[in-house]
Amino acid sequence: MGKKVVRLNLWTDASFDRILGASPHAELRVLDLKAPEPSLWEEFSQADIYHVSAAKDEVPPQWQVTRDLIQRCPRLACVSTSGAGYDTVDVPACTEHGILVVNQAGGNAASVAEMAFGLILAVARRIVESDHLLKTASGFTREDLMGHEINGKVLGLVGIGHIGRRAAQLGRAFGMEVLAYDPYLDAAEIQARGARAVALDELLASSDVVSLHCPRNAETANMFGQAAFGAMKRGALFITTARGGIHDEAALYDALAAGHLGGAGLDVWKIEPPPHDHPLLGLGNVVSTFHTAGVSHEGRRNVATIAAEQIALLCAGGTPPRMINPEVLPAFQRRFQA
Repeated sequence: MGKKVVRLNLWTDASFDRILGASPHAELRVLDLKAPEPSLWEEFSQADIYHVSAAKDEVPPQWQVTRDLIQRCPRLACVSTSGAGYDTVDVPACTEHGILVVNQAGGNAASVAEMAFGLILAVARRIVESDHLLKTASGFTREDLMGHEINGKVLGLVGIGHIGRRAAQLGRAFGMEVLAYDPYLDAAEIQARGARAVALDELLASSDVVSLHCPRNAETANMFGQAAFGAMKRGALFITTARGGIHDEAALYDALAAGHLGGAGLDVWKIEPPPHDHPLLGLGNVVSTFHTAGVSHEGRRNVATIAAEQIALLCAGGTPPRMINPEVLPAFQRRFQA
């Protein structure tokens, strides 16, 4: 009998179930969210690996990986998330209990970077405004919808991991100068990834477009508030395909409403989806999407495939390549083998 892997019956690409179903080392159980809670808890209590959605608003609170869930799941040895993020997982609690956390970093990097540039172009060239006016109004001129080229502008990337590296490539292809701030990488590595390393204050002061590509954690939560937006160039664009909670939505609204920032492209929100009366949704220079940057057919298939292959490798006794808390690996291996 293989290791027991559970996931909730949230949408995932069929490749995940197919790959794990073919593994002799894994026994996959897909749990129905509508099933009675006692029966779900019974399944979770016997699970060795839990594959959980990385989107916090998709997973009911009791099925997110909290200390309570960990205490009720004595066999749990590994948590795998459905993307690069891990908002649904209490990583410190997992680490304390010797539970390995893995993600699927890089699986949807192309999709997310492309969406970031879709937002940049939509805001800079006022594509959504033009579409709306053509469908609802008359009597305006083309010059009323005049936007800006991004060629020759400065792109500032906050984070240059898998997605940021791809964004840097796209920025250079559009003729942009690319700066990056990433405290986990040295200047040589950032240069190798296609950007010039700068401090955050220099990036904010110099960039025509600031695009976020960092995880949300204790270091980045509320990183972009009134001070950060105030430090950006007047007329600059703010783009995020990262995670809600890294930027303060009220402070961003104020910076846009005051005319200090020229526009924003927002794929992520504090609450997803945001309510219809959210102030940012009422601004014409904001292009908004529903955390869909990584939700392309290709991105979802890549992430599901990578996740299933990593779990299958882990069940067969291998070392997974995408660990969030690698310091747990020795303790995990002892528990898992036992």
